Amino acid sequence: MSSIATYTAVLNVKASTVSFVVNLLNDRRDRVGARSGARALSAWDQAVMCLRWFFDGARVQDLVRDNNIGKSTGYAYVHEVIDVLAGKAPRLCDALAEAKEQGWSHVNLDGTVIATDRVSTPGPGRADLWWSGKHKHHGGNVQALSDPGGWLIWTSDVRSGREHDTTCACAATGLTQGLEELGDNNILTLVGLGYVGISKAFRSPVKKRGLRRLNLKELIYNRLFRAIRGIGERANSLLKTTFKALRHVSLDPWRIGDISRAALAILHIEHNKPLPGITTLPGKAHCDGA
Repeated sequence: MSSIATYTAVLNVKASTVSFVVNLLNDRRDRVGARSGARALSAWDQAVMCLRWFFDGARVQDLVRDNNIGKSTGYAYVHEVIDVLAGKAPRLCDALAEAKEQGWSHVNLDGTVIATDRVSTPGPGRADLWWSGKHKHHGGNVQALSDPGGWLIWTSDVRSGREHDTTCACAATGLTQGLEELGDNNILTLVGLGYVGISKAFRSPVKKRGLRRLNLKELIYNRLFRAIRGIGERANSLLKTTFKALRHVSLDPWRIGDISRAALAILHIEHNKPLPGITTLPGKAHCDGA
């Protein structure tokens, strides 16, 4: 009798999503010329293993034990799936084009700090590069765009947690310029007070200055603004509630941007949303055991 207890679990992910990842992995294996049977896991088993990491936040050491593979192989497989999925996520130009095509009234821009393990990396003024003074933990800042209903349409590269949203938004290539172009098309960008002064296309609540009280018109404006923009805050919540891996990242913090994009691609597939260059979900995945 075995001394190890086992149990059966179900991954709460659509089979079509797993098939999508399997097809991406098979395409990658074909490109690099991987020989049939040369990999420790089939494309299907690798996809399921890595989706467990995304959705359940399973530790890599548990995944490699369950699949009877080496630790370095397990990490390599997780990074491979992150790469193939991040490559399919909507780019900024795709998100902006969709906003124009759909004629949205506005988009929402918001930032989130994704927690990480402690990484002692000296930053300016000898401050810890990844330490977020606002959130009191280490993490990486990711900017996110969402549609009027709060559906996530784009995420940025990661910036260190010590940087403010204004710095991160300005550092995102083409972001402010693209949003200003939306403004020229009467599509506003709703932001929080942390983005005040970055761009003429941004709309934020009226900020109370000094001892001056807001007048009635300003109070009504702020209440209406927050009611509309509050829906947009669903976007960052979607990432962290759907993917436990994004509640605390134990990989290299510079990978957070790619992990977020990979999660965005999975979200679109899970909710039958189109991805750039992909019009339909895959059918039955080809799995040759390679």
